[in-house]
Order: sequence, then structure tokens, then C-alpha cells
Amino acid sequence: MNRPTWAEASDLLRNYYDTEWGLPVREASDVFERIVLEGFQAGLSWSTVLAKRPAFRKAFNGFDPAKIARFTERDVARLMADAGIIRNEQKIRATITNARAAVALAAEGIDLGELVWSFRPDDPTAEAKGYPSTSPESVALSKELKRRGFVFVGPVTMYAAMEAMGVVEHRLPSD
Repeated sequence: MNRPTWAEASDLLRNYYDTEWGLPVREASDVFERIVLEGFQAGLSWSTVLAKRPAFRKAFNGFDPAKIARFTERDVARLMADAGIIRNEQKIRATITNARAAVALAAEGIDLGELVWSFRPDDPTAEAKGYPSTSPESVALSKELKRRGFVFVGPVTMYAAMEAMGVVEHRLPSD
């Protein structure tokens, strides 16, 4: 299998690329998880986030927005004490805020996965050669999510999420 350089850096990244990265993710709960993890990745390496993903899943109740939306200050303190995750208070609070925004979307009858995929470019492979960090679609998605109450969803973060979820297609062709 052909892999980008970043995916050859470790077994963890290689397995992630081979089995997940760039493959379609549409289920709202899975899309929520990817948005949260991309937010935690900001300023860090993806391998750090990926290594801590099992602990994140446990700490954040399987990334169930309805459960996370009910988190209190006590939960923030619990998460700040959890060495298994990235203990950044702003990102923890952003996750709670985003869970509440995701619950509000669902209450309006809007599926988060469908919303994100509605920003798929007409040609999802068009920008692959230039390795951009944003696109007009990621800028628009970021604005829409912010309008709906999400935070830590800037255009660069959303572009990375769009790549990871297969919304834009940048996987290298197999041999």
C-alpha cells in the first residue's frame, strides 16, 4: 500500500492510515468524535491524540454528545485530573460546548454527519496535489458550525477532519 510520509512514522499511524484515515465516516456520533479529536490535536501531533484515543473514549463516554452535554464543573475537574487524555481545559470545555451544540442540532432534526458531508466539494480529489490546509468548503463548514454554537472548529481543523472522514479524498492510490 502506498502511504504518505506521516503514515510511515509508526505502527500506530500506519494502522490508522490503512484502516481509517480518509475512509468515509458519516454516522453523527463518529463525526462528532473526529471533530473533538481534531480539536484536541491543534498544536500537537496526531500520533499523541491517536495514542490517547482509547482513554478519550472512556473519559468522554464513547463520545456520546447527549451524555457529554450534561457534564458539569465536576466532570471538568475529573477530566483535568485524567492523565490518559490531553488535559487542556479550553479543549475539554470546547468538547462540552460542542456536545451541547450537537444535541441542539439533533433536536432540530439535523444530522451532524449529513451537515458535515453537505460541505463536500464537487470534486473531492481536486486539492490533493497541493496539500492545502484549508479549502473554501472547510471555511464554510467552520462558519456554519460556529453559527450553530460549536467552538474549536476553525477552517484548518475542519479541513483535517474532512480529510480524515473522507469528505475530501486524499488517500494515495494502492499499488
